[in-house]
Amino acid sequence: EEAAIIGAAAALREQDWLVPCYREFGALLMRGAPLCTYLDQMFGNAADTGHGRQMPDHFHSRAQRCLSVSAPIGTQIPHAVGLAYAARLKGRDDVALVFFGDGATSSNDFHAALNFAGVWGAPVVLACRNNGYAISLPSSQQTASKGFACKAAAYGVRGVEVDGNDVLAVYEATRDAREAAARGEGPTLLELVTYRLDAHSSSDDPRAYRSDEEVAAAAAREPIGRFKAHLLACGALSEAEDAQLQEAVDAEVRAALEAARAREKPALDTLFEDVYAETPWHLTLAAREAAQTARGGSAHTPEGSAD
Repeated sequence: EEAAIIGAAAALREQDWLVPCYREFGALLMRGAPLCTYLDQMFGNAADTGHGRQMPDHFHSRAQRCLSVSAPIGTQIPHAVGLAYAARLKGRDDVALVFFGDGATSSNDFHAALNFAGVWGAPVVLACRNNGYAISLPSSQQTASKGFACKAAAYGVRGVEVDGNDVLAVYEATRDAREAAARGEGPTLLELVTYRLDAHSSSDDPRAYRSDEEVAAAAAREPIGRFKAHLLACGALSEAEDAQLQEAVDAEVRAALEAARAREKPALDTLFEDVYAETPWHLTLAAREAAQTARGGSAHTPEGSAD
């Protein structure tokens, strides 16, 4: 699914917004976020800007204009539409790009967001990563329509089906959609047709719902090898350069992983930060009681006295 993610995000400008699902950290990395942004969040350590409150893989970055991953399926779609519409109300030409999977098209939020975007012309690009399965449910049981791009017609917006394993095709389609949105021509629903080669998660066994032959056929079309072959053919990359690049990236990831693992956990008082612009009295009291309890005293009696 790498081409669907990177190709789409590459079409954004610096001022545009990225609203991810849970597989798009590569897009945030490409936009300039350091690798530690992801790993600190995964470990929930003291350097995590979310202070360890989120589930793992719920990355975000204000500096790169990337909203936090939203765990409930499809809920990020209306967030992106509202964000884009707010930018237009402010007279800006910012565009929001939101990612979601084919399974999210069965959520209420998908339809509500598309309807709002269509009616009000929100400058948003909706990128549906159709990888064939919503965990174990095949797309054929997700919808009776011929794909997902065609659903755009019901809401009066453009719908485009793209080869999601062709990074250049994804870039071109997203660029065109982003430029149209910035010109005030409204939203576009992109269906990026790809395939999930691995299991959905560590608790998923895909052998229960798809054949080895199906996976092998999809692997022959996977985007990294496909684009590498293109770069080799046009002389933009050599096998030696590719090996050096992979070695360098592997070393960078390992170093960042060890650094994130070694950092301390968030301090207790950070639990009460970033909740209100001005901390109310009851939260200040709760923070004081929590600190006292952590030091071994009672939260309800003077420290050192009998309970």
